[in-house]
Amino acid sequence: MTTTAKKGIQPIFIIGALFFVFGFVTWLNSVLIPYLRLACELNNFESYLVAFAFYISYLVMAIPSAGVLNKTGFKNGMALGLVVMGAGALIFIPAALTRTYALFLLGLFVQGTGLALLQTASNPYITILGPADSAAKRISVMGICNKVAGAIAPIILGAIALKDADGFHARLATMNPAAKIAELNLLASRVILPYAVIIVVLVILAVLIYFSTLPEIDADKEDEEVSIATAGKTSVFQFPHLLLGVVTMFLYVGVEVMAGDTVISYGAYQGIPLATAKFFTSFTLLGMILGYLVGIVCIPKYLSQENAMKWFAALGVVLTLVAIFTTSYVSVLFIALLGFANSMVYPAIWPLALNGVGRFTKMASSLLIMGIAGGAVIPLCYGGLADIVNPQQAYWIMVPCYVFIFYYATTGCKVGKSITVLKNQPVI
Repeated sequence: MTTTAKKGIQPIFIIGALFFVFGFVTWLNSVLIPYLRLACELNNFESYLVAFAFYISYLVMAIPSAGVLNKTGFKNGMALGLVVMGAGALIFIPAALTRTYALFLLGLFVQGTGLALLQTASNPYITILGPADSAAKRISVMGICNKVAGAIAPIILGAIALKDADGFHARLATMNPAAKIAELNLLASRVILPYAVIIVVLVILAVLIYFSTLPEIDADKEDEEVSIATAGKTSVFQFPHLLLGVVTMFLYVGVEVMAGDTVISYGAYQGIPLATAKFFTSFTLLGMILGYLVGIVCIPKYLSQENAMKWFAALGVVLTLVAIFTTSYVSVLFIALLGFANSMVYPAIWPLALNGVGRFTKMASSLLIMGIAGGAVIPLCYGGLADIVNPQQAYWIMVPCYVFIFYYATTGCKVGKSITVLKNQPVI
């Protein structure tokens, strides 16, 4: 364990940098949704295809990512994932020059593909970097890196892409068709410089990761207790607690993405100017950071991973209901506060779902990454409901999601498990 601690310092810093990148690129979507709705003249459903294109890549590419990691190993796989993300960002340049929504969606899908590879490697890496009963604490540290970047990203892109968006929208209504097209093309070009900078940063980070001393880990190695638990198992699908964890991941990412990506548009629906609403996603992510700090302090000394997940899921139900039955800034505030409720769910899912899967860890990780596709499906369903009823009542879709997360924390994470192996997971 002494050797592990010494080796673990540098890997945690490196993985922390990767989680910062995850957060920065991922939460740009909260600005892209209202921005592309304006630039490409979209309705609610069409605008939430931004989240769909980005997160559906996790479903499509998670299993291939496991195959890539088997060939490249964790470190080289992470570097490759960064390069793929850079390729996705590059597609934004011709998309902006031609104001072609389909190209924007393609760029988002490619970025999501790179992230699927990165997350398939980095999440189990940080999970088995030390004792499993404190894995949620380590993932909480990574979550802070992720959400600090996520809080910064919408402010930066919002200041560029949504500058004077309210006045711009008002002016469009008075323009003739030719002038309107010229203004929309000018608006679309605003994202070229930010994404060019992102490309450079991703390539530099890929090179640094490739030449780093990040140690390789053998995630397929089992200790004695885990070997007993997996005896006779021939497939990852023979772990019910893992499969329920995948469903939980699907629902959780759906509500997390909704809380962050819909709050700007929802603020506009409540009559709040976009100049103000563009900051709301940052408030949501600051709530998540606060929750992660609670996890770092309390887990596992004062609060188990299961109990943290249970109580934060219950809080999610309460906050959603308050948001539905209030209006204006109060309602928007409670949507933003969902960031706090969401904070301790993701860090707990990984150690609970991977507990005891042993040599099936890489494939189990791929299944959990596939669950991130909930960020594609559930916000899109929200967008459809928002067009049919209204954006506020569409938030009812979140309530059963939080109820299932509560179930997993109390019962689902124990289904089909014969022994407890939380204390003896592989470490490096």
